[in-house]
Amino acid sequence: MKVLVTGVAGFIGMHVCQRLLARGDEIIGIDNLNDYYDVSLKEARLDQLQQHPGFRFARIDIADRVEVAKLFEQEKPQCVVHLAAQAGVRYSITNPHAYADSNLIGFVNILEGCRHANVQHLVYASSSSVYGGNTKTPFSESDRVDQPVSLYAATKKANELMAHAYSHLYGIPATGLRFFTVYGPWGRPDMAYFSFTQAILEGRSIDVFNHGQLQRDFTYIDDITEGVVRVLDKPATLDAGVPHRVFNIGNHEPVALLVFIETLEKALGRVAIKNFLPMQPGDVHATHADTIQLQEWVGFSPDTPLQKGIEKFVAWYHSRYEPANLNQGAG
Repeated sequence: MKVLVTGVAGFIGMHVCQRLLARGDEIIGIDNLNDYYDVSLKEARLDQLQQHPGFRFARIDIADRVEVAKLFEQEKPQCVVHLAAQAGVRYSITNPHAYADSNLIGFVNILEGCRHANVQHLVYASSSSVYGGNTKTPFSESDRVDQPVSLYAATKKANELMAHAYSHLYGIPATGLRFFTVYGPWGRPDMAYFSFTQAILEGRSIDVFNHGQLQRDFTYIDDITEGVVRVLDKPATLDAGVPHRVFNIGNHEPVALLVFIETLEKALGRVAIKNFLPMQPGDVHATHADTIQLQEWVGFSPDTPLQKGIEKFVAWYHSRYEPANLNQGAG
C-alpha cells in the first residue's frame, strides 16, 4: 500500500511509519520541521526512517496549498495518515495564528488532496482536548464536544467537522482518532513526562499545576501505533451512511499527576523538587478514555501499564541524552 504520512518527523509520525514500513508499505513522508521544539530531535527521528528503502521524504508545509496539491497529483497515495499539526494547548494561547495555519488551512489542503486523488482512507489525528469542559468521565465519542477550553481543542473539533463534511460530500472514508496523552521513547520535549525527566536529572524543580490535583489517561506510543494501523486497515463504508468515524484511543485508566510523578521518580532513582502552582489557562482537570467503540471496531484498545511505559522512556532518554552518548548520536 502506498501511504502518505504527514508530520513524519513527529513523535507519533515516526512510530507509525516504522510500523507501516516493517510490514512492506511504501511511505511518502512530509514535514515542515518547524522549531516549535528541538529540530535536532525531529531530524534524528527522520534519520531512523530514511534508512529504509521504502521511505521517501519531502519537506513540505501542509499550509502551502500549491505544494500539497502538487504532491497529491504526483504521488497519488492510496491512503493518508494525517498527523501534522501545531501541537500544544498552552502555546495556542500565545501563538494562535500557527494553529490557524496548520490545523485549519493545512487540514483543508489535505482534504482537498484526498478528494482529487480519490484516496481510499484518510486517518487523521484529533485529540482528547476536544472534550474541553466535560465533567462526565470516562469520555465517550457520543458526548457533546462543543465547549473547548483552548484554541488547540477548537481546531481539533473543527477538523472532525471538516472531515465529516468531506466524507458526506465526496464519499471519502475518513477516521479521526482522539489521542489521549501519548508518551514514550522519541517523545515530545514539551510534554510533562519529558520535561520532568530532564529537570529531575538536572536537579531542577518541576512545575506541578493545580497543586497536583490533575488526572491524565497516559497512553504508550506502541499502543497508539497499533491503534492507528488497525484503524487504517478498516475504513468506514457507505453502508454506515457517511463514511466517517471518530474513536477515542487512550489507556482507559487515568492516573493522578502525583502518582505519575512518583512512577517517574522510581524509574529515575531520583526525587523531584516540586513547585506547586495553580491551574493553567486552557488546561482540564482530568481525561479518561472510553475505548469500547475502538475495541468493537478493530478488536484492540491500549493497555500498557504506566510503570512499564515510563521505564522504557527513561531507558531511551538515558541512551540519547546522557553526556557519554551525546557525541555518538545515541538513540
